[in-house]
Amino acid sequence: MINLISRTIGHISSLLKGLQVKSFLAVVIVGFLVLTTNVSSGQNDKSLGERVREQVEQNDAQRPKTVGQWNKDARETEGSPGERLQKIGQQSAEALKEFGSGYVEGAQKTASDVGESAAQTGKDISNQVRR
Repeated sequence: MINLISRTIGHISSLLKGLQVKSFLAVVIVGFLVLTTNVSSGQNDKSLGERVREQVEQNDAQRPKTVGQWNKDARETEGSPGERLQKIGQQSAEALKEFGSGYVEGAQKTASDVGESAAQTGKDISNQVRR
């Protein structure tokens, strides 16, 4: 009985030592992959800034699009809070109008996609029933 217990303990300890070596190797491999992988490839893309600028300027809205434009607009109307509130109201209305049009376009596209999916599902079910 004592022999069985000591063999079991020896087997368990050797198994644990093997697991420690495996986990150590796994950590070393993951560390190596993380350190050698080039993660910053998107930061060197010069055209990314240009594409973002195009997207921002694509909209022909008269409201400020960047923080710099917003601050400039605020400095221009710094002395007259009434004019500033009027501009904010106009810009907010324009932004809501723009958001609403985008929402309608998105809803129409989603409805179209759902309709196409439903039609395809109906065709699939009818094909399975025929078999």
